[in-house]
Amino acid sequence: MGDERFDELVGEALDLIPPELARAIDNVVVLVEPRNEEEPDLLGLYHGIALTERDSHYAGALPDTVTIYRDAILDICDSDDDVVHEVAVTVIHEIAHYFGIEDARLHELGWG
Repeated sequence: MGDERFDELVGEALDLIPPELARAIDNVVVLVEPRNEEEPDLLGLYHGIALTERDSHYAGALPDTVTIYRDAILDICDSDDDVVHEVAVTVIHEIAHYFGIEDARLHELGWG
């Protein structure tokens, strides 16, 4: 799968976020990178201060980031349909961290 198509899938996954939640997302940048150098098998990473943890000291902070690791996802997928599914799960999983939802709860909800 080409880089452009993968980027489109990330955009489509972001469109899956319900509008009322999407409107609440602020100061977040979504990036696509080939791989995390420290953890090459990592599919995605949220880096920032979760919405539930923000206080008055957050003003002026750099944007939070959600990074989706293309090559790691492609490595575990056998078909284009698998990639579509895994990108959606990974994007939703990382965006959920922005809202303060922890891994255990995400796994319970099927967004592991």
